[in-house]
Amino acid sequence: MEGIKDKVAIVGMGCTKFGELWDKSPDDLVLESCMEAIEDAGIDIKDIQAGWLGTVTTGNSGTILTRPLKLDYVPVTRVENVCCSGTEALRNAAYGVASGAYDIVIACGMEKLKDHNSGFNWARMPPDYSRVDVRTAPAQFFAKLATRYFHHHGLSLEEGKTLLARIAVKNHHNGTMSPNAHLRNEITIETVLKSPMIAYPLSLYDACGISDGGSAAILTTPEIAKSLKKDYVLIKGFGVSSGSGQPFLTTDYDFLHMEENLRAAAAAYKEAGIKNPHEEIDIAEVHDCFTIHELFIYEDLGLSAKGEGKKDVEEGRFALDGALPVNTDGGLKCFGHPLGASGIRMVYELYNQLLEKAGKRQVKNARIALSHNLGGVPGANCAVAIFGRNN
Repeated sequence: MEGIKDKVAIVGMGCTKFGELWDKSPDDLVLESCMEAIEDAGIDIKDIQAGWLGTVTTGNSGTILTRPLKLDYVPVTRVENVCCSGTEALRNAAYGVASGAYDIVIACGMEKLKDHNSGFNWARMPPDYSRVDVRTAPAQFFAKLATRYFHHHGLSLEEGKTLLARIAVKNHHNGTMSPNAHLRNEITIETVLKSPMIAYPLSLYDACGISDGGSAAILTTPEIAKSLKKDYVLIKGFGVSSGSGQPFLTTDYDFLHMEENLRAAAAAYKEAGIKNPHEEIDIAEVHDCFTIHELFIYEDLGLSAKGEGKKDVEEGRFALDGALPVNTDGGLKCFGHPLGASGIRMVYELYNQLLEKAGKRQVKNARIALSHNLGGVPGANCAVAIFGRNN
C-alpha cells in the first residue's frame, strides 16, 4: 500500500494564545489562527481550494470555518474525534492534497470551552457522555494507570508522585518560554506534591487545564511549496487507532500500556520508515492530559525502552536540553486542552522547531518530529503523526 510520505508539505501555520479568552468568540479564534497561517504561507484566501475544521463542542458544520474567513462556496468538512480532532482535520486535509483532488488546503482546530458550564459542554454530547461516571472517567482511569505503574515498578507513593512531578516541572519550565501558553509559571516538585489530590494518586498539577484556543495549517504539494517559500515541513506519516475498550473486558490487561498508543505509533512509523524511534525521533509533542500518560507515552511509543521511562525522566532525556525533548512548548500542562485545537497546536510547535524558529525553546538539529493525541478513554482514539525537514 502506497503511503503519504513526503507527498504533502506544510507551508504555513498559525496559533492563537490559549487561555481564558472571554473576549474572543469562536469566529475570532478561527480568524486569528487561520490568517496567521495564510500570511505565513504567503498565499491569498482565494488560493484555498478546500478546508477541514476539527472541533468537538463548537458548531455542527464547516460554516464555522467559512463564515469568519469569508471562504465562500469552498468545500469544508467539520471533523470530530474527541481529543484527536485537530490531528484528524490535518490528516484529512493532507489526504485531500495527496490524492490530487486539491492543490492548496487549510486545516483548522478550534475550541471555545471556557464559556460552557463544566468546560466540555457535555449537554451537547451524545447521551452516554452525560453520565457522571463517564464525565469523571479520565481522572479515574489515569489514576488507575498511575497506581498500577507505581506497584509494578516497586515505587512508594512518594517516589511515584515525585517521578510524575518531574514531568510537570519540565513542562511548566518549557511553558515559561511559550508566548501563546495559558500557564507560564515555573513550579517545583514540592509545589506538585503539596497540591490537592484530585484522583488518588494524581493531584492538581498532574492534570492539564481547560482553555480556549485555535490553530491552523496550510498544506500543499512539495512542488508548490518550493515555489512559495524556501523552507517547509514534510508530512512523513500518520497512524490512527480507535479502540473499543476490549482490553478492559479481559482478565489479562496489564494496565501498563495503552493499546491504541502502540497501534497508532506502529502505523505512523511504518509509513514514515521509522525503524528505531528511540534514536530517530528528535523532538515530540505528546498528549500530557495527565503526567502519568506522558510517562506511558514514552514507553508506548518507543521513546523509552519498556520499563526505562523512570530512568529516562530522572536523567533528563526529555528535557529541553536532553537527547529527545518532549513538549518543548509546555504541552497540555501549560496550554490547557481546547479539544479541537490541541493537535494542530502541537504541530505548530514542531513546525517552528523544524524550521528553527522556536527562539529560546529551539532544539538543536531537529529533523524528525512526532505529534501524539489520545482521547475518549477507556476505548480510546489515538493519532500519531511524523514530520520532517525538507532538506
